[in-house]
Amino acid sequence: MGARGQSYRYVGPAELKAFVQASSEGRSIRSSADFSTWVTALTSKELAEPFTFVVDDGGVLRLAPRRSEHVVCAGGGDVLSAGEMSFREESGRWVVDEVTNQSTGYCPDIGSWPAVAEALDRIGIHRPSGFTHEVIFRRCRSCRELNIVREQDFVCVFCGEDLPYEGTTGESG
Repeated sequence: MGARGQSYRYVGPAELKAFVQASSEGRSIRSSADFSTWVTALTSKELAEPFTFVVDDGGVLRLAPRRSEHVVCAGGGDVLSAGEMSFREESGRWVVDEVTNQSTGYCPDIGSWPAVAEALDRIGIHRPSGFTHEVIFRRCRSCRELNIVREQDFVCVFCGEDLPYEGTTGESG
């Protein structure tokens, strides 16, 4: 595995972390065989929606149904990246259709892409060159609320203060 990226700890609501149980973790995908076993068990309806994903602190891709919480998918642990990912079959092989870093539980920076790319490369899944939809998270210095920056407008939607241009949420590990 390559250089370990920044890790992110869970920053979402505590009550969601209470749902974490070892049996409810996302499906660990360590190889192309793991992915093949996982994907062939899915229905076409399940494949029509994106999946919740994390790259755990060990660099392993974990996948869960879309409505799963990222913290549950991660088993409560720190992650190198998190978001949503969809797949499609193309010329007899699986490829990542879309992938985003949208996870308000972990708020991974767009710089977490290399961990995702490495995890996908390890299992032989063709991927885009970066997140297909990038989300920028910032925590307001004044009111401490978490914001998603839209259209490069670095203003807190809760109190109107300017958001920092650099950094993420101040919650990385």
